Amino acid sequence: MTSSTNEWALDLSKVTKRFGATVALDNASFRVRRGAVHALLGENGAGKSTTVKLLSGLMQPDAGSISIMGRNVSMRGPKDAHRAGVQTAFQEMTLVRDLTVAQNLLMAYEPTGWFGRIKKRESQRQAAEWLDRLELGDIRPGAYIRDLALPVRQKIEIAKALVRQPEVLLLDEPTSALSGRDVAWLARRIEEMKARGVTFVFITHRMQEVREFCDSLTVYRNGRDVGAFDTAAISDDEVIRLVIGRSMDAKYPPKVATPAALQTPAMEARGIKVDGVVNDFDLTLKAGEVHGIAALQGMGQREIFEALFGAEFIDEGQILIDGKPVTLTSTADSLKAGVSTSFLPEDRKTEGLFLRLPGGENVSLPVIKRFSRFGLIDRKREQAAIKRALAQMEVNPRAVYKPCLSFSGGNQQKIAMAKWLLTQSRVWLMFDPTRGIDVGTKHQIFVLMRAFAAAGGSVLFYSTDVPELVNVCDRVSVVYRGRNVAELAGEALTEENVMRKMLSS
Repeated sequence: MTSSTNEWALDLSKVTKRFGATVALDNASFRVRRGAVHALLGENGAGKSTTVKLLSGLMQPDAGSISIMGRNVSMRGPKDAHRAGVQTAFQEMTLVRDLTVAQNLLMAYEPTGWFGRIKKRESQRQAAEWLDRLELGDIRPGAYIRDLALPVRQKIEIAKALVRQPEVLLLDEPTSALSGRDVAWLARRIEEMKARGVTFVFITHRMQEVREFCDSLTVYRNGRDVGAFDTAAISDDEVIRLVIGRSMDAKYPPKVATPAALQTPAMEARGIKVDGVVNDFDLTLKAGEVHGIAALQGMGQREIFEALFGAEFIDEGQILIDGKPVTLTSTADSLKAGVSTSFLPEDRKTEGLFLRLPGGENVSLPVIKRFSRFGLIDRKREQAAIKRALAQMEVNPRAVYKPCLSFSGGNQQKIAMAKWLLTQSRVWLMFDPTRGIDVGTKHQIFVLMRAFAAAGGSVLFYSTDVPELVNVCDRVSVVYRGRNVAELAGEALTEENVMRKMLSS
């Protein structure tokens, strides 16, 4: 189809970007029509985030050209991108934790008076006005970012880009931390902006969202564009084949039932109360099972996982391991031989990894004492164990010595999981482990979870994606206001039943 240059809001042509020996983008091209919502798809490390950074002015291409609204541009920094009409809502949020919502929302655009002094009262007024306009009126402009839950911070990140009224808006995994209601909120914002002629680049790993939001899509693989299509013209299976370079027999691994005789309680919670958020919570996690937790945002699920790992004190109740009460005064207690519990948190960058340390050091850190004798670390034995764990997660061997921040989000999650593989824990607490990662890596994590359960391990799995819970778990507990209000298994474990219990409890 031939079309005029002015028809394209974005046009990247034969763009290359290298980081040392690593080629992040290799002669990649993609373009987006004005006023369209265009999905950019690919596995973690395919080049999507590098493309977003190029369009945001955070880095420059080594070769190729970028055109915005028909004009060739050379962006040397974020201000150049802003002047070109481009704003970005990043997956790994750019909010400053120790500043308020208002300060983050209007950063670099706050009203000023004499000598450049910020008019704080006017900033508060403008922020409150914008929050109301964006259906976020329940968020206080004076609240500190550090005190807000992750889904709320994600909405503030998106709102910050909307406040600047862009011509082109880049949404990098905008729904990765959002609940169903929050996704509906985002859908309304996209419709509003699209009606005004705003163009979107929408990066996601969820095909349901591509179908719901996007008019067209481009697939990246290994830094190259491998196909561009109208969304209606390609099937999900074909997209997955393009993304991972092969067909996938099944999105979810089969559930293999563990014999009833082996299903002894590995971990139990009895009448747990935590800080007024968790109330009389009961749970029995059996050996050989993947047990799901389904809950709407803010129902105490995070506090439950942290209490079971010793990261949150319980006010009342008991935690039992193999039928024996245990007292968890810290996370270190969870790693002891008699407890042997691992926790994969929702925010890998701030809670799961030390980003500036090499992947190898992150992997061995929880069990570094295993490799030390008389205060000296046996590096040869440590390195061999690290390499085995990384190989099991299919992480590039350079992760042994490369800082975690140099890897994509999906590979960072794999490094975080490799850390717990090395601990050889008996119980895995996995809090939204597939947030913001590609379909191939998700499948790999699901296979690992089922294999761990088949070997006699126990997995407690929370996900914001109900289909994941239904298709991966043996049982699902629905949590409402810190209580286990329903348990579903067998034929009763359906998406409809889980959603009904979540909404009607």
